[in-house]
Amino acid sequence: MNDARSRDSAKALTDYPRPSVAVDTAVLTLDPELGLVVLEVRRPKGPGWALPGTFLHEGEVLADAVDRSLRDKANVAGLQPRQLHVFDALGRDERGWVLSVAHIDVVHSARLDTRFPATTRLVPARSPGRLPYDHPDIVARAVEDLRGRYATTPDPDRLLGHTFTMRQLRAAHEAVAGHELQRDWFRRTMEPQLIATGTTVAAGRGRPAELFRRRISDT
Repeated sequence: MNDARSRDSAKALTDYPRPSVAVDTAVLTLDPELGLVVLEVRRPKGPGWALPGTFLHEGEVLADAVDRSLRDKANVAGLQPRQLHVFDALGRDERGWVLSVAHIDVVHSARLDTRFPATTRLVPARSPGRLPYDHPDIVARAVEDLRGRYATTPDPDRLLGHTFTMRQLRAAHEAVAGHELQRDWFRRTMEPQLIATGTTVAAGRGRPAELFRRRISDT
């Protein structure tokens, strides 16, 4: 054991094989018809679609690589994805030894209005299609992470506007959860974390619905 440590301490960094480092980002939002969706980009050198990603350049930090991949491949700028998980399974990429630092961002759909119309798409996160590498696993982990954040906190990622009705809030949480939520339980859980604005809006044929805002500041 001591001999092995001694041998390692005598080596230079160049004596160790190095994997290539990639970044891949799951950008999630809500679509009024499709529910929870994920952003995908058309693959330039292969069939089908993938998450926006790229290889880390020399002298570049991960956040800059993520920003570059979103701008260049999707024409989406100004997001602030956070690190989700490192995917490092051997053989995950047929091109060689590649580990991916996966990122996640959850944004209002308007933040994606600038995306390239011909080479990007928004697809249901529950069925993202036949993606390369372990991108389906990245999407699944991103959705799991999102569901944990939304379990008992009202719309922490601001998918809705500054104000919303209880029904709109429940619909957003159901889209994230992937199933219906019990109405009374949802109200009991969320209402203590909301502030009634004193304003109502028309809600179909029923009586006007009260607008709420989050108790935690949106700023």
